[in-house]
Amino acid sequence: MILSPFERTIAKRYLLPGKSEAFIALVASISIGVVMLSVAMLVIVMSVMNGFRAELMDKIVGLNGHAIVQAYGGRLDNWQGVLADVRATPEVTDASPLIEQPLLVTFNGRVEGVLVRGNTQGDIGKFANKLVAGNLSALQPNAGKIMIGARLAQNIGARVGDVITVINPQGRSTPFGTVPRQVGYEVAAIFEVGIYDYDEKFVVMPIADAQTLLLLGDQIGMIEVKVTDPDRVGEILAPVQRKLAGRALLSDWRQINASLFEALQVERVAMAFALSFMVLVAAFNILSSLVMLVRAKTRDIAIMRTMGATRQSLIKIFVTTGFTVGAIGTVAGLILGTIVLFFRESIVAGIGKLTGQDLWDPEVRFLSAVPAKADPVEIALIILLALVLSFLATLYPAWKAASTDPVEVLRYE
Repeated sequence: MILSPFERTIAKRYLLPGKSEAFIALVASISIGVVMLSVAMLVIVMSVMNGFRAELMDKIVGLNGHAIVQAYGGRLDNWQGVLADVRATPEVTDASPLIEQPLLVTFNGRVEGVLVRGNTQGDIGKFANKLVAGNLSALQPNAGKIMIGARLAQNIGARVGDVITVINPQGRSTPFGTVPRQVGYEVAAIFEVGIYDYDEKFVVMPIADAQTLLLLGDQIGMIEVKVTDPDRVGEILAPVQRKLAGRALLSDWRQINASLFEALQVERVAMAFALSFMVLVAAFNILSSLVMLVRAKTRDIAIMRTMGATRQSLIKIFVTTGFTVGAIGTVAGLILGTIVLFFRESIVAGIGKLTGQDLWDPEVRFLSAVPAKADPVEIALIILLALVLSFLATLYPAWKAASTDPVEVLRYE
């Protein structure tokens, strides 16, 4: 919509009302503020929820792969052949043997339930950037050393160099019954993944040590698989699933964490729908401020009509005025949202101190920090929603202004 110099001048005049029109200026400022807050809220909430999902997926998949081949009964027969078949499957980027078993650990009289993971040396190396103490070089097969999560270390009071006891209830049978197997391991490293459950429960050791602890011999329980495209993992591993039918179960990351990710998706859609009404409320504010402006400027509109201003010119003036209010609010909302997301950790900590509440309890939120990931497509949709609703809100006041009859208005002037 191209404006003439006359239309541009009048629209600018209405956007910056004089001292005698302070109330109209106040209403317009409120409209800008409401648009700003609604856009900022949408950007912040959607970015945090996207970040939460992405961070969870990255950390969960980073430890468990995109899919797991798990044997019926806990022991995978001829696992070397199965591993070779999986690795030979097109679009499979990595596959490695894995042992995972819930056990107990004890240290200084404290007992905790844990999940013992037997990993290959390559998979253990992936913890290098997650270490908070110790080093990975000591975690060699049959060296009697393990790595534990930071929360677990806090719970039992263990540090690097301490020897903790891992208890396997399924020990060896004796004439007096089954004696639990207790093995002492030195803590060589402490890691922090950022997911509370993992940092509280995981005990990682070389796969050979896990086989010895669990009396598995050369057997393993599962194979961890990574593929090129996580969203197509089912399609990529379909040949493997057919080949292993009746011998092993193949579960991808969506099935393993179905309830969690489905709940996140439902919450994300619901929040987006609910917060979109804030933009609608902002549009009604623009509409009301323009209606007030039209009523206040009825005499001016009548004079412009008698001087030759067309209906189309008046529509352009008021549409431009209202749309500019919406555009300014949208840009301000994007800036505010960006600032809040940048300082989100400090803001959460500050609110927590003021209220005395832990707003981001890792035990509840899974993650130890507030994540955020802005989706350009979603940001574009938020901007489009705000601008479209702002434009639609200007149509009725603009039509009302253009319909002003100068004869009726000026008859008694």
